[in-house]
Amino acid sequence: MKIRPILFCALFALPMSVFASSFAGTSAGSASGASSNSSGSSSGDDKVVLEAREDAAGFVASNGAIRGAWLEAALMHLREKDAAARDASDMELARKILAL
Repeated sequence: MKIRPILFCALFALPMSVFASSFAGTSAGSASGASSNSSGSSSGDDKVVLEAREDAAGFVASNGAIRGAWLEAALMHLREKDAAARDASDMELARKILAL
C-alpha cells in the first residue's frame, strides 16, 4: 500500500528534474554552446530534444499510446520556441525528433 505514494512522488519528481536540467542547460551553457552550434539554439535546447529521442521512438512505435516525460518536455519546448511546431501534431514532432 505504501508503494503508491512513492510511485506518485517519483512520477512527480521526474518532470521537475526535466525542467530543472533544461533550465540549467540553457542558462549556463548558452554562452559557450551558442557559438559552436550552427542552428543558433543553445546546447541546453538541443539537450532537451535529444534526450527525448527514446521516448519519441516509443511514441511513434506505439502509434501515440506511449508518452514519456522526456517527450512531453521536448514537445512543450519545441512549441514554445518554434511557431511552425505549434501547428504540428505530436506525431509529426516526434518523427522530427527521431530524424535528428
